[in-house]
Order: sequence, then structure tokens, then C-alpha cells
Amino acid sequence: MERERPARATAPAPRPPRGRRPGLTPWLYLAPALVVLGGLLAYPIYQLGLISLFHYTQAQVSGGEPTSFEGLGNYRELLADEQFWQVLLATVLFAAACVVCTLAVGCALAVLLTRVRAVPRLALMLAALGAWATPAVTGSTVWLFLFDADFGPVNRVLGLGDHAWTYGRFSAFFLVLLEVVWCSFPFVMVTVYAGIRAVPSEVLEAAALDGASQWRIWRSVLAPMLRPILVVVTIQSVIWDFKVFTQIYVMTNGGGIAGQNLVLNVYAYQQAFASSQYSLGAAIGVVMLLILLAVTLVYLRLLRRQGEEL
Repeated sequence: MERERPARATAPAPRPPRGRRPGLTPWLYLAPALVVLGGLLAYPIYQLGLISLFHYTQAQVSGGEPTSFEGLGNYRELLADEQFWQVLLATVLFAAACVVCTLAVGCALAVLLTRVRAVPRLALMLAALGAWATPAVTGSTVWLFLFDADFGPVNRVLGLGDHAWTYGRFSAFFLVLLEVVWCSFPFVMVTVYAGIRAVPSEVLEAAALDGASQWRIWRSVLAPMLRPILVVVTIQSVIWDFKVFTQIYVMTNGGGIAGQNLVLNVYAYQQAFASSQYSLGAAIGVVMLLILLAVTLVYLRLLRRQGEEL
């Protein structure tokens, strides 16, 4: 009979160096960036929250009156203001429309990039990156000229005469939406295009051989595989479009006629600087921060559900 071989002794796992935990190493690498972000973000946010708790107007800035502690008084005043709720609703609806249109245009052009040859693909990429790199003030001014009632080429092509796009509430929001989508879709297009290029070609060829249409391939094959990327671009688009300021301020001349095109960022600016109610403007900023933090937490939760490491 064969003799049983003695079991080999397994070498013990190497222990981490004394005085340093394995989970501490990443934080040491991130420490310089965290210090910089703490100085650039934490202190201003602290000051924003602090000002929102006081009665702070131009009289307090000039030293004519003492600063008085209001607690949550500014927030109660803000929540009791009917205009605030109207502006908040308009902001949410406008941001949602911008996000949907941006994702639709960006994803459609990303798929188109995979279907065209090298030269048209390069031209489209350069044009998109040019729109992305254009400053918001410059882009808004160009779009105002294109839709100008007297000299704009759009009215001439469409035969609208001297139609003023910025006078009506919905037409002004629509005009700003076009500009926001124009300067936002390149990020979605480039990101989704990179994700599509990472999908194995055999998967797409198999779906095409099974008779799936292009829409069915996108809905049943590409979209599920690109879900992490789509979550990222969606959440980032929500954050960007929710705090739009420059486009609204420039294209509607500070919020439109009688404030019909106000969004939260422009509303906060008017309260803080036009009306010198700095504490009320700070309270609006804190509310916006809390809303965006809630969106970020939803984003992190979605990533955890998909098994992504955070």
C-alpha cells in the first residue's frame, strides 16, 4: 500500500507592518487632496450655513446695525414664501427637461459615432468638443443672436418675422434649454461612446444576427451593459442642470419679465445681491446644497447596488 504523503504546511499570510493598518494607506494618498478640498469647500460651506442663521443685510455689512441671531428664522421665511416654491418647481422641471434632452442627444450621437467612418467621426467629435469648451457667457450670447427678433437668422428661416423668444415664459425656457443641451451633450456623447467601444463586438454581432433592430440592440444589450456609465452621466447632468445660472441670467436678462424665468441660483443671487438679503440668499444656497447632497446619496446607493466599490 502506498504511504500517505504528509500534508504540506502552508506559509502564514504576511502581516502588515506594525503601526499601520491596511485600510489607512489609501487615506494617506488622499490626504493632500482632502486638505485642499477642505480649505476650498468646507470653510465656505460653513460660512454659508453660519450667515443663513443670522439677520445679515447691507446694514450689518456696513456696520450700521448689529448682527442678530435668527436661528431658523430665514428658513421659515423662505419656506413660507410662495415665490420660492414656484421657483423650486420651475427649477426641478427645467432641470429634468435638460437632463432628458441631454441624455437623448448624447446617447444618440454616441451610437452614431460607432456607425460613421473616421473622417465624419473626427469632425463630429471636434464640433462637440468645441461646443463643450465654449464659455457659458459666449455660448449664451451667440444663441441670443441666433434667435434675435430683429437680426436672428432663425426667425428668417422659420418665417416667424419679429417673434421675440425671450418675452414668453415657455419660449424663453425652451431657448435656454437648447443652449444648455448644446453645451452639455458632448460630455454624455464622449462618455457613452467610450463605453460602447468597450463592449465586445461579438455581443453586438450576435444580436444583429438574431434580427434585433438598432433600437432593440440599444435597449436590450447596450443600455444594460452601460448602466454604470449612464448612472454617472445622469447624476452629473442633474447636478449641473439644477444649478444653472449663467445661461438663465444672460439669456433672460436676470430671470425674465417679472421673474417668470427664475431658477433657484438666479433667485438666490437676486435675494443676496439685488435685495441685499444676504442671509436669505445663504439659506437658499443651503437648501440647494441639501437637495444636491440627496441626489449624490442616491447616486452612491445605486452604485452600491450594482456592486461598485466606493
